[in-house]
Amino acid sequence: MLDGQKFPYKIIDTSSSMVDRMPCVPITLGLNGCSLNTEGLIDTGASVNVLPYELGLQLGFIWENENLSVILTGNLAHCQARAVVVEG
Repeated sequence: MLDGQKFPYKIIDTSSSMVDRMPCVPITLGLNGCSLNTEGLIDTGASVNVLPYELGLQLGFIWENENLSVILTGNLAHCQARAVVVEG
């Protein structure tokens, strides 16, 4: 059996003036030789992962050139989204 790892819940200050705790892990994302260290939210019930717009720009994505749209639901239903692939 593999040894598990523990990651603390991080306190997140949301835009609605609420504070919440969320399980985040350190990750490294890459695209075309560019890499970026950041944190990822552990969401075991999610069918997709959402990359924030600013991180995509830092990796070199040009969102206007990404033409595969994704329809988000829930609290992100009002946001535009594009499908991209990163290394990580």
